[in-house]
Amino acid sequence: MKILKKLSSRNFNLVFVFILLSILLIKIPTGFENQIDKNAIRAKGEIISVNNSQIFDAGLIKTGDQTVTVKILEGRFKDASVQAQNHLLGQMDRDKIFKPGEKVFTVLTLNEDKEIIYASAREHYRIDLEFLLFLLFALLLTGFGGFTGLKALVSFVFSGLVIWKILIPMLLKGYDPIFTTFAITSLLCGAIIFLVAGINRKGLTAFAGSFAGVLISCIMALYFTSKFHIHGAIMPFAETLLYSGFAHLNLTKIYTGAVFIACSGAVMDLAMDVSASMEEIKKKKPDISAKELVKSGLSVGKTVTGTMTTTLLLAYSGGYITLLMAFMAQGIHLSTTFNLVYVSAEILKTLAGSFGLVTVAPFTAIAGGFIFSFKSEKKENLPVKHSVNAVEDLF
Repeated sequence: MKILKKLSSRNFNLVFVFILLSILLIKIPTGFENQIDKNAIRAKGEIISVNNSQIFDAGLIKTGDQTVTVKILEGRFKDASVQAQNHLLGQMDRDKIFKPGEKVFTVLTLNEDKEIIYASAREHYRIDLEFLLFLLFALLLTGFGGFTGLKALVSFVFSGLVIWKILIPMLLKGYDPIFTTFAITSLLCGAIIFLVAGINRKGLTAFAGSFAGVLISCIMALYFTSKFHIHGAIMPFAETLLYSGFAHLNLTKIYTGAVFIACSGAVMDLAMDVSASMEEIKKKKPDISAKELVKSGLSVGKTVTGTMTTTLLLAYSGGYITLLMAFMAQGIHLSTTFNLVYVSAEILKTLAGSFGLVTVAPFTAIAGGFIFSFKSEKKENLPVKHSVNAVEDLF
């Protein structure tokens, strides 16, 4: 009976809705499917043999071509052996040398008769390992978190699909990057928080605080991006995007949107921490006043903020550790380092996001003081027999 009751609960229904929405998002076309080469087949293959005679060493890099024999492991050409080319560009971040026995991502180009006319060994095949890693993550999350872990997993998948299926296509189609990114970020904040916490006072408090924090980060990013004179072309593959037929895009606005969408996860974490703590305090001491509850929320927020403020610093600096190492190794002065556009862009990301993190705690505490105290006030004005159900219906 307990299991049936749980399955029929509002939380389970909400999870089911988000699962259906995720499936729907998978089916929805992005509008850019026609960009995919229809005369190409992508398949997993295995390296049978290699020919490195046309590879030339040029110091730290290699140039030339590696010819490999690949056995196709899936699809209509399964078990077929083809000669594929691996072009070396002289770029260590993009070049790879294959060895016999390794799995490879192969692209087969077909003619009008659907016969293979050319094969290219693009990358080491990683999709199966990525799926295995995700599966282990899902098992760990649901095994440790139970039903809450399942909700977190659904929100994780849903967020990824919204970014890939909605945000990115809208940006490519020329929608305003600031408004679009802020709207999608707010949508994700609400979806994730209400899915994990439920549609209740805790969820409402966390959403109010996280929305305010993202808004502050958005304002900071809008103002200081222009003051820092940062162009969005500093983002990876930005120029490639422009030369792919999207020269009309405003990369600077896209960069600005990326600033506050990047910090939204940490903002939600902090808002949820404060909200959950305030809910627990309210449960243990139902007669606590709104003022005292706000003070408790602020106290929790101060403690959590002390560690959360370094979250973005560690995340962003980790991505640019080799850049910082190169500057130190060459003896470049700190003033030069901090003025470089790449470093300045990361500083802006870190501080604008951290500004939202610091402000989200008081916003959440103030919102929680009102929201959690609202029930007690309503209880006093309702008949005792129906007060609890009536108030719960409000949330």
